[in-house]
Amino acid sequence: MKILVALTYYRPHVSGLTIYVERLSRALAARGQQVTVLTSQYDRALPLRAELHGVQIVRVPVLMRVSKGVIMPTIGLHATRLVPAHDVVNVHLPQLDAMGIALRGWLLRRPVVVTYHSDLLLPPSPINWLAQNVSDLANRVTARFADVLVAYTEDFAQHSRYLSRYPDKVRVIPPPVEIPEPSPEAVSAFRAKYHLDGREPVIGLAVRLAAEKGVEYLLEALPRIAERFPGVHVLHVGPRDAIGETGYVRRITPLIEQQRERYTFAGTLDLADMAVFFRNCDVHVLPSINNTETFGMVQVEAALCGTPTVASALPGVRVVSQMTGMGLTVPPRDARALADAICEILAHREQYLRPRAPIAAQFSPMAAAERYEGLFESLLKH
Repeated sequence: MKILVALTYYRPHVSGLTIYVERLSRALAARGQQVTVLTSQYDRALPLRAELHGVQIVRVPVLMRVSKGVIMPTIGLHATRLVPAHDVVNVHLPQLDAMGIALRGWLLRRPVVVTYHSDLLLPPSPINWLAQNVSDLANRVTARFADVLVAYTEDFAQHSRYLSRYPDKVRVIPPPVEIPEPSPEAVSAFRAKYHLDGREPVIGLAVRLAAEKGVEYLLEALPRIAERFPGVHVLHVGPRDAIGETGYVRRITPLIEQQRERYTFAGTLDLADMAVFFRNCDVHVLPSINNTETFGMVQVEAALCGTPTVASALPGVRVVSQMTGMGLTVPPRDARALADAICEILAHREQYLRPRAPIAAQFSPMAAAERYEGLFESLLKH
């Protein structure tokens, strides 16, 4: 089967969406499918053509950026060439170019499967208002041409302002999540590198520094946590210079400075180091504030490494702790509730631990790829 996958940002860009698509594409390729990823050349240093883990990558030059999106004048030419050369098209939203790609799939009678990762919510500004409305319109047209809309969970599908419009088209496939088991030696070396001895307990934060991630609420919760756990320390990993987030970084920097003694930023880590990071954390926190967060795959990664999570009770995000049995949820934007839940897990951590194997089986990339294959094959038969 020849599968065309389309999304705005692919690896080496780091986000939950790109990691999802990379894992799914690699798994599909490993199962013998021919996978081509159509994406942006968001960094001019990246080659226009590449192969990674058996996946063909076609990058389209970028003329300019609009908030977090990109303008690629030649993407239509690439889509016109690639869509008829493939059996099925898998478009990942949000993506400004999805409408044109889906239209080509519909016109050429290629099944179109749209994977919907999150609602797009841009910061207020005239240009973002325009981008938001154009994106919303494009998404609705894309749904018109799509055969199926894939959601991570039924919970998010029912509450999404987009997916809830098309209940008959929605299919649920849990996201692909994998992470290696870290060695004791690597865990110890990581602990020494970041001077974690004497900084206990350790709260892990694995998010890019972006407004929707709610980092400020964890920082605001720290004084209350420190009343019960005086040695508490936050270890933050992820991209610091996220695209389109310069203003947010500027606003939050003073708050980070206030908590300098309790906060360490470790930057972007590879998957092996992420496993070591999670193993060194006593609790992991996902304090996201809106529906741009629809699941939070880091919750599963943390669980696979033996670390429970406190997450915001957002649609989709709030069901992960039920699926893994490892964590609590709290109202978003509530620093006091966040602090109390973190303290609860730190005080009774053993109650929130579960075996790794059932969680790994539930979310394995191969299981997700098998579900997508079944969906593609059923569409090709009609």
